[in-house]
Amino acid sequence: MTSLGRARALLAEFPVVDGHNDLPWALREQVRYDLDARDIAGDQSAHLHTDIPRLRAGGVGAQYWSVYVRSDLPDAVTATLEQIDCVRRLLDRHPGELRAALTAADMEAARAEGRIASLMGAEGGHSIDNSLATLRALYALGVRYLTLTHNDNVAWADSATDEPGVGGLSAFGREVVREMNREGMLVDLSHVAAATMRDALDTSAAPVIFSHSSSRAVCDHPRNIPDDVLERLPANGGMAMVTFVPKFVLQAAVDWTAAADENMRAHGFHHLDTTAGAMEVHRAFEEAHPRPVATAATVADHLDHMREVAGIDHLGIGGDYDGTAFTPDGLNDVSAYPNLIAELLDRGWSRTDLSKLTWQNAVRVLGAAEDVARELRSARAPSHATLESLDGTGD
Repeated sequence: MTSLGRARALLAEFPVVDGHNDLPWALREQVRYDLDARDIAGDQSAHLHTDIPRLRAGGVGAQYWSVYVRSDLPDAVTATLEQIDCVRRLLDRHPGELRAALTAADMEAARAEGRIASLMGAEGGHSIDNSLATLRALYALGVRYLTLTHNDNVAWADSATDEPGVGGLSAFGREVVREMNREGMLVDLSHVAAATMRDALDTSAAPVIFSHSSSRAVCDHPRNIPDDVLERLPANGGMAMVTFVPKFVLQAAVDWTAAADENMRAHGFHHLDTTAGAMEVHRAFEEAHPRPVATAATVADHLDHMREVAGIDHLGIGGDYDGTAFTPDGLNDVSAYPNLIAELLDRGWSRTDLSKLTWQNAVRVLGAAEDVARELRSARAPSHATLESLDGTGD
C-alpha cells in the first residue's frame, strides 16, 4: 500500500481534529450568511477551502469552527453571536454529516456515528468586551475555546503582532484565564505575544492549546511558538496545533510578505487593502518577485521539530482553512490532510504517533479541561471581577 493509502486508512480510524477553520467568517464576508448561496453539501471549491465532500475526503472527524470577528468592529459581541448562529444553522442544515459537540464524550460519539464533531472557538478577547459574564455566556452557547487576542492587543493581554501593552497578561487577564478554567473553556494561545503565553501557562490550572500556530525555531515569525514555551506543554498537559499558513511556516514567505507589505505602503496603500488599485500594485510586485511556495514537507518540518521539543502527546493540527488567502502546495483545502499524514509516514512517524496527532491528543485535552472545571466549580463561585477593579482602568 502506498503512503497515501496508509494515511487514508489511518484517518478512517483516527480522523483529524482540526483546531481552526474560518468558514463562518468566509460565509459572512462572501454571502452575508446566505447558506443557500454557499451550500457546503456540494462542491464549493470555486469559493471556499471547505465543504462537506472535501471534509470527508480529508478524513476530518472533528472541527473547531472559528467564530472569529475583526477586532475593529463596533460591536464585536453581537458579531460573535452572529457567527455562533451561523455554525448552529450549518448544524441544523446538515444533521447527517455534522454533530454539535460540547465535550470530549461528544467527540467520541460523533466518531462512532460517522459524523463530524463540530465545536466552536472564539478568536480574540475582544469578543468578550472585558466581561467575565459575557465569557460565561459564550461558553453556555457552545464556545469551547477563546483565543486571548487576535492581531491587536486587548486591554488585558498582549498580541504577538502589536506593540507590548501590559507586558503579557494583566491582573484581569489572569482572572480571565482562571474563569475559563472554571468554565471548562480552553485557553488558546495562538496570536498572543510570547510573554502572554508564559503568563497564561503560569496561571492556567488546565491544559492550554495553540489552535493554529507553528514553531518559531523553524520559521521566525511572532505568530509561532518559541521552544521554551513548547518545552512547558508536557507539564501543563496542553497541545500545539500546527498551522499551514505559508507566511507562518516558510521563512522565505515571511521575508517575501514583509517586502510585499512594504511595497504596498510605499505606494500609499495599507498592506491589507484589497481594492482594485491596491491589488494591481500587489500583482505587479508578485510578478516581479514570485511568491515562495510552501509544501506539506514544510509543515512536516515544523512537526518534526515540535515533536522533538514538546513530545508527541502535545501536538495537533490547525490548518486555518478559509482564514488564509494562500495555502501550501499539496495542502490546498480540507481534502488534503492525507498528504500531510503520508509525508509523516515517509519520515518514519508511527501509527501510534499519528493517531495522537490527528485525534487522541485533542480529545484528551478537552476532557482534561472538563475535569479541571468540575473541581473548580465545586470550590468557587463565578468571578464578578471587572477590568477596572483589578487593573484600575475603565473599558
